[in-house]
Order: sequence, then C-alpha cells, then structure tokens
Amino acid sequence: MQRLREAIRLKRSELRKNKSFSKILHHDNAPAHTSMLVRYFLAQTNTAIRPYSLYSQDLEPCDVFLYPKQKRPMKGKRFATIDEIKSESKSELMLNPKSAFQKCLGD
Repeated sequence: MQRLREAIRLKRSELRKNKSFSKILHHDNAPAHTSMLVRYFLAQTNTAIRPYSLYSQDLEPCDVFLYPKQKRPMKGKRFATIDEIKSESKSELMLNPKSAFQKCLGD
C-alpha cells in the first residue's frame, strides 16, 4: 500500500495541491483487503474506504455481464504462457456481438 500511495503521490501531484482532496479506497472486500494489517494501515493513514456493493450492475457492468460470459468457456483450461491466455481471451471476447458491449456499457 505504501508503494501505491507513493506512486499516486508522484504521478498525480495535482491531487496533493487540492486541499479538499481526501484519500478514498474502493476495493472489493476480498480477504486480503480486509485483513487486520490492511485495516490498521488504512486507519493510520486516514484513508476512507468506499463501500462496495456486490453484484451492482451500476458500479461495474462488465464485471457482472460481460466477464462471466468470457470466462465460462475458458474454465478448466491450462495455458503455458501469458500470450496464450491473451489470445484465448481475445478470441472469446470477439465472439460477443457488438450489441452485447452496448448493453454492458449502456450505450
């Protein structure tokens, strides 16, 4: 987390200059994100946590609609390289019609 904060500090200097800016973390409540160590660090650095609504189509429509369709055919397959994963993912993604993307993104 400290490396993340430092990277944000270096790359987004305009946020430091904004006096009304406060640190807010949005995460998915995975066990690694809610451990005592992480909660202690966030409390010590005065970082607020934005609540995460599980399965909210308003927050992340692709997480709810598009990605499960893409992952299902790949379930259980083994890949030797990252490039194989990318290629298979792209192939599965291209099988979705344009209307599926429009529905997912609300256009």
